[in-house]
Amino acid sequence: MEAKKWGIIIVSVVFFIKALPLVLVVKESTDGHSTLIGLKPTIAKVLQGGLWSRGKREARTSGVSPNLTTCHQSTSPSGFPIYCCPPRSKSEEAIIDFKFPDPSSSPLRVRRAANLVDHNYITKYNKALSIMKSLPHTDPRSFTRQANLHCLYCTGSYNQKHSNSGFNIHKSWLFFPWHRMMLYFHERILGNLIGDDTFALPFWSWDIPEGMVIPEMYMNASLFHRERDFSHFPPNVVDLDYRNKECGLNPEDQIRTNLALMYRQMVSGAKKTELFMGCPYKPGDAGFCNAPGTIELAPHNTVHKWVGSNSNPSREDMGAFYSAARDPIFYAHHANIDRLWEVWRNLHNEMTINDPDWLESYFYFYDEKLQLNKIKVGDVLDATKLGYGYEGVDISPWLNARPKPSVPPKIARHILKKREVKHSLQPQSNHIGSGPNGTGRSLGTGLTIRVSRPRIHRSKKDKEKEEEVLVVHGIDVKVDVFVKFDVYVNVVNETIIGPRFSEFAGTFVHIPSGVKLAGQSNDAERRKTDLKLGIAEILEDLEAEGDENIWVTLLPRSQSCVNTTVDGIRIDYFK
Repeated sequence: MEAKKWGIIIVSVVFFIKALPLVLVVKESTDGHSTLIGLKPTIAKVLQGGLWSRGKREARTSGVSPNLTTCHQSTSPSGFPIYCCPPRSKSEEAIIDFKFPDPSSSPLRVRRAANLVDHNYITKYNKALSIMKSLPHTDPRSFTRQANLHCLYCTGSYNQKHSNSGFNIHKSWLFFPWHRMMLYFHERILGNLIGDDTFALPFWSWDIPEGMVIPEMYMNASLFHRERDFSHFPPNVVDLDYRNKECGLNPEDQIRTNLALMYRQMVSGAKKTELFMGCPYKPGDAGFCNAPGTIELAPHNTVHKWVGSNSNPSREDMGAFYSAARDPIFYAHHANIDRLWEVWRNLHNEMTINDPDWLESYFYFYDEKLQLNKIKVGDVLDATKLGYGYEGVDISPWLNARPKPSVPPKIARHILKKREVKHSLQPQSNHIGSGPNGTGRSLGTGLTIRVSRPRIHRSKKDKEKEEEVLVVHGIDVKVDVFVKFDVYVNVVNETIIGPRFSEFAGTFVHIPSGVKLAGQSNDAERRKTDLKLGIAEILEDLEAEGDENIWVTLLPRSQSCVNTTVDGIRIDYFK
């Protein structure tokens, strides 16, 4: 028996030694997988799944990233070709790991409000942009290639690495860090083109009264762009609640509406990380999520639409994601979004995400030296380490713009009590019910539903630890149309209601990408969306904290809501 045992061991060792040269011949495939060459597939599969490669496999399970070999060409909904993909695959380029700028040799870049910059700065920016626009398309620093980055990552042009799943950096926790990366490299390229390592992008401070018009600098020279809505040029006040049509408010009322919306989106509606940042987006098709944060929905989406040209079908350029970055004002718009990320973190005690699927997600960007950088989300969480900061502006106008009820709470409660008696025979359910085809209910004429609250008598400590969240789930929209509807709690008069009142819980805004991938229908990438809104402060203001049920109203704000359906509404609690 002993001899037989040693015989088996010797045979096994001999087999392993003979196979070893084959095992060590490893090729990195184009999609990042390690492939063992020279072995039968079954043997290679066993070895790749065993202890030999376990460390490497585990190291790459966290986070999402693009497969650079899978750039899908796209067309407009009418079939017009749109060329977002680079002229040569990035997978053919040498890739370096991102390194932070050396603080001892790189001065801090200070991003200033666009309405406060001087003539010298505007001249400098125009010069840098003129040079960038003159670069050939083969140069990744050229303005067209810079603009196409947004088209690539915001329309599903790339698949995820190690997966056949496509991905999009909108409507999830990737939204803020990806756009920060894009601005970082764009800014450094502009500065390098004019030999100025202090150059910084401006931000369009549309959240404060002084900045609520298109900055004058974007009305001239290289910063001007033809594909805009001319009726929205200065001195017209930006509509942060834009519905794809004019609201008719005078400037003073528009400013008040804007400030109230900012308060809801930045303060009371975004007390927890997921409410502001968007949902956790994990690797693979099973990890897909589609629930944007408050600021991404509005003012981000609404300003995109407001600026875009009313002469184009999707209000291109700013009004559609594939074309938005062709307008120089895109970068000032997103610089303000990036600034508001920093403001939110300060307001809410710098809430962070420690999930490796977020921190380890990475993307690729060319720098000013034409080097292709691999940069992780975890690399861009500290703006000072990236070498830039923001000039301070007074946010008190919206920080102190807490909305008030449209109707005194006692009167409203009396009206709602009558409504409750009238509907008392109806089953109490948070599921809206099916439409005629078994789908969710259409929002064509709006919906009002009574929603039960699972936890009524919560202690002060519980309220501090957990936010009560209204979830509108299973929102199904056509991908090629603009959709907007508002969400209200305990509203009694729909004709006067808006963001300036406490009943306003938030808004859902869908912007079309403006393209479809070659060979796919418009709805091939159609996925249902969830809308998550913090309502604890609203219930307090409406004196409804002790109520077992609340009335939730979804009001359509765009004609396309007739083709938009919703599966249900529920209450959750977020820590």
